[in-house]
Amino acid sequence: MTDIGTMRLHEVMVVVYAVSLVFYFIDFLNSNARLRRIAEWTLILVWVLQSIYLGMDFLEERRLPVLSLFAGVNFYAWLVISLSLVIHFFRKADFAVFFLNVIGFASVVIATFGAAGTRGSAVGDTLISELLFIHITSAMLAYAAFSLSFVFAILYLRLYKTLKKKKWNSQWGRLPSLEQAKRAMTGSAIVGIPILLVSLILGLQWAFIAAKGFPVWDPKIIGSFLLIVIYCILLFLQKRGRLQGPDVAWGHIFAFLALIVNFLLVSRLSIFHFWY
Repeated sequence: MTDIGTMRLHEVMVVVYAVSLVFYFIDFLNSNARLRRIAEWTLILVWVLQSIYLGMDFLEERRLPVLSLFAGVNFYAWLVISLSLVIHFFRKADFAVFFLNVIGFASVVIATFGAAGTRGSAVGDTLISELLFIHITSAMLAYAAFSLSFVFAILYLRLYKTLKKKKWNSQWGRLPSLEQAKRAMTGSAIVGIPILLVSLILGLQWAFIAAKGFPVWDPKIIGSFLLIVIYCILLFLQKRGRLQGPDVAWGHIFAFLALIVNFLLVSRLSIFHFWY
């Protein structure tokens, strides 16, 4: 397979795997048979594509593709995906499957952009550029999802206050109910978390390639991971019933304010996030 063909195949794998990871996370928090099937089939597609690549590599080299670092990482990613599929179909351990796929996705990203992602070649430079584009695009999609969560949180508080004071009128008839606002607020955050995680994994890989010698403790990196932790804690407390009613909405509002601080203020302290 040509270099450009290999690059495109791996790019498709990364995108499809990212989609699978998002659906697995949503199903992990809110069990949904339809989303679970989508996650399963997209993961199977990744496994098929990776198997095709490994098979062609084996036919070309006449040996298992494990003798170089990135070939070994690619083979390891295939093993992780295979293991997660086996566990999913025979044991139904959703928690283990999701986190196995986080590891598998990180491995696929390393194998895809690490081997060819070096400057000085047309393929390498293209990969670096496209990796940065996917990282930024997925981050923006995550921020959009969190923004939607924030809007529905504000709407929830407004509806709650109106109902409590019994000031309902025809003006509010076209608005969603409290339960609908709550579901939309929570659902948007659930979608945003895995997309932001995907963006961070891709961004770290880009930094390792293009920003040589960058510190792992860069404020923007730490702030972004803390943001994921904040939203995960919020959803956990909500699911456990420790946050209810308006407290849930306030939690999403404060989490979004943390996102704004990370995006506008913490980014200014970053060494290589100069595009903000």
